Amino acid sequence: MPLKLNIKRELTSRSDRVKSTALHPTEPWMLCSLYNGSAKVWNYETQTEIKTLEVCDVPLRTSIFVPRKNWIVTGGDDMMIRVFNYNTLERVHQFEAHSDYIRCLIAHPGNSILLSSSDDMLIKCWDWDKKWTNVQTFEGHTHYVMQIVFNPKDNNTFASASLDRTIKVWQLGSSTANFTLEGHEKGINCVDYGHAGDKPYLISGADDRLVKVWDYQNKTCIHTMEGHAFNVSAVRFHPELPVIVTGSEDGTIRLWHSGTYRLEQTLNYGLERVWYLACLPGSNHIAVGYDEGAVVLKLGREEPAMSMDLNGKIMWARHTDIQQANLKAMGDLEVRDGERLPLVVKDMGACELFAQTLSHSPNGRFVVVCGEGEYIVYTSMALRNKAYGSGQQFVWASDSSEYAVRENSTTVKLFKNFKERKSFKPDAGCDSIYAGSLLGILSSNTWLTFYEWESCEMVRRIEIDAKGVYWNESGDHVAVTTDDSYFILKYNADAVVAAKSTPDEVSEDGVESAFDVVAEIEESIRTALWVGDCFIYTNAVNRLNYYVGGEIVTIAHLDRVMYLLGYIAKDNRLYLGDKDLNIVSYSLLLSVLEYQTAVMRRDFDTADKVLPTVPREQRTRVAHFLEKQGFKEQALAVTMDTEHKFELALQLNKLEVAFQLAKESDSEAKWKQLAELSTVNFDFKLAKECLNNAQDYGGLLLLATSAGDADATMQVGTQASKSCKHNVAFTAYFVLDELDKCLDVLLDSGRIPEAAFFARTYLPSQVSRIVAMWKEQLAGTNKKAADSLADPAEYENLFPDWQDCLLAERFCGAERKSELLPAKMYGRVPANHSRDLIAESKVAEEEGKLDEIIDDSSIHIAEDTETVDVIIPSVDRSSQRDVSKSTDKTDNMMMTTLI
Repeated sequence: MPLKLNIKRELTSRSDRVKSTALHPTEPWMLCSLYNGSAKVWNYETQTEIKTLEVCDVPLRTSIFVPRKNWIVTGGDDMMIRVFNYNTLERVHQFEAHSDYIRCLIAHPGNSILLSSSDDMLIKCWDWDKKWTNVQTFEGHTHYVMQIVFNPKDNNTFASASLDRTIKVWQLGSSTANFTLEGHEKGINCVDYGHAGDKPYLISGADDRLVKVWDYQNKTCIHTMEGHAFNVSAVRFHPELPVIVTGSEDGTIRLWHSGTYRLEQTLNYGLERVWYLACLPGSNHIAVGYDEGAVVLKLGREEPAMSMDLNGKIMWARHTDIQQANLKAMGDLEVRDGERLPLVVKDMGACELFAQTLSHSPNGRFVVVCGEGEYIVYTSMALRNKAYGSGQQFVWASDSSEYAVRENSTTVKLFKNFKERKSFKPDAGCDSIYAGSLLGILSSNTWLTFYEWESCEMVRRIEIDAKGVYWNESGDHVAVTTDDSYFILKYNADAVVAAKSTPDEVSEDGVESAFDVVAEIEESIRTALWVGDCFIYTNAVNRLNYYVGGEIVTIAHLDRVMYLLGYIAKDNRLYLGDKDLNIVSYSLLLSVLEYQTAVMRRDFDTADKVLPTVPREQRTRVAHFLEKQGFKEQALAVTMDTEHKFELALQLNKLEVAFQLAKESDSEAKWKQLAELSTVNFDFKLAKECLNNAQDYGGLLLLATSAGDADATMQVGTQASKSCKHNVAFTAYFVLDELDKCLDVLLDSGRIPEAAFFARTYLPSQVSRIVAMWKEQLAGTNKKAADSLADPAEYENLFPDWQDCLLAERFCGAERKSELLPAKMYGRVPANHSRDLIAESKVAEEEGKLDEIIDDSSIHIAEDTETVDVIIPSVDRSSQRDVSKSTDKTDNMMMTTLI
């Protein structure tokens, strides 16, 4: 069967001829050496050019990354090697390295050594720790040395390809070649070492249009691949896949199976001749240099073939080798979140396939490996072959004895106890299959259809381009993921059963009531699993989250791409692996998940039993979950966070609970919040206490004046004055007609000019005293201005009707001494602006009643009745009015008389 390879073009860049490419090991960067003498760095994730180096005016034939030094090293037709810092783009060093064009540069993976090959037929070794000294020269080729490459299995040896039609293998420290491989009829352009397994293979491409595979231990050619129409300019063993990649001047890239040497695929992107191929260990990316630009391709999938059973046994495939690690072997070792687990790895043996996927059966007894269009089921204990067959995809049913195989794009086969039970062809074809309580089949990348395992009857067809389908253990919820979102669906099994008895309810798309949409979340999911009713997943921005009941909780921010393996309940830990087969774990308490699951199912009896097992530090998280579900009473009882508890108490109008919490924290903000809620609930006593505790004198003044409580208003004025809240104190005294106290507040706050004008308006008898204080204050800054202030005692001529004003002050003082009127009298008392106080005081004096009014009061409440008499002397008899109205003793809202 052909090897299934998903090929994605991640970048296409148009430029001058690209003579070489390189990939950065940790950044999504491709480096291109251009024939015009420049080097460019592209980000293939954002598809943008991020750096440009103008190196020289002649062709640049090679450039490489040296990540541990943050360098780009280049070589070209000016025979110079140049070193640049790729962060600052500054040139670090340059020197003349050869006497002819430089063809290739490679850096030793561990030492401070750089090798260069040239048209001068030499290979030179440079040590940058020794100021770029040429520590060794390798001679032996008789033509241009086109490419050199280190052996990944022995970094002290390297191979070279030359137009003298030979491949030579060298040892660092020896200037002569260990041996020479001959077989090409024309010059050799490229060479590479194999990475996988223990096979000692080399590959070469030459101008004879052939690609040869060599066994460098036996020093023989073991296979020749034909197919390219022109010179073969680039060859690579893919470091992660069983693929040989070759490029030619015929403009094509060819992919060959590294085990069978069968041609798998031919690619042509219309960019003319291929000049270079770059791969990277640990990555599925390939960078290709062409006449007219460069391309970055991604082959296959980076998700490792890895699986974990319910007991913590992890198996993975490294190329064709199967390995196992057991979490139990760690014993009681303390494990920290996100740290690599020190697992003991056991070799299980070799697989007959290159494993692209690997998965355990639900009970963990079997493990299936898929790849190369075939599958093999092994026993997980000893890796014994249990079953095999052809198939593009394999999924287990909930019952470990049952599974399905997608044989090709049209046929799905169902097996029971490892024997074929049924084969059927979905109407619209079959692009992918998904395991779970129902068998999911994706057709035409458009329709997701669910079938019953036993009868293969269609349950429901949904129009969606699904990328993943994940069922929970109970089979009543399923998550369907797409490229940029996921849907949580509830499966109604009873509705499906009921619909079978009434065929009219079953449409061509199945039972419409089979699924209800619970949630739609705009988030791209990478891997996922269910624990109870909690949907746990890793997303495209490397966060580990879980969804439950409409709430998304972030467990951790991951520093790299990780893939979920499973959850071990007894450890309360979630396990993940990366593409390099490193295993890490994160704490996730089962009790929390069980409690949330019980709440989602409205099983509060179970939830109450589980709650005591939830640690105190996790209960606030549980309370937030309850609040989001609408169970605020339960959230109030569960939460351990006083802030959260106070907010819940306010939402539930639990004034006593909120009062105790505010008392404990003694927070001004809390007292104000509670005062507001108490006012809304007409608990003015509590509101007053809260405002007092918050020292919110503005609020107290509003409450006192709204309630018509003169004593409380006076108390507010006194407290505000002591606390230097002068605005509130002034307002409180002014409302009470305590003009002397208002004047004192202005003086205490240093507002002497305002005090002078206030006295001029309301207390003219105090003007002289205030003016003297004003002059004293002003003299310190501007004596001339101070001298210009006039005192009415000295310059009465400047103050018209001054004596009349003093008389009116005495007259009005009597009204201020009178008992405050209830608010209901407001409409029966003449407004101040309608009165002529000077005229009224003169009439009173002329009639000889002024002293009587001052001694008594012109406004009094009769003791024998509930009648209020307001007597205002007037200029003539017709203007005198008596205002009488019954008053309610409980309504003590005062009415001010503003003078």
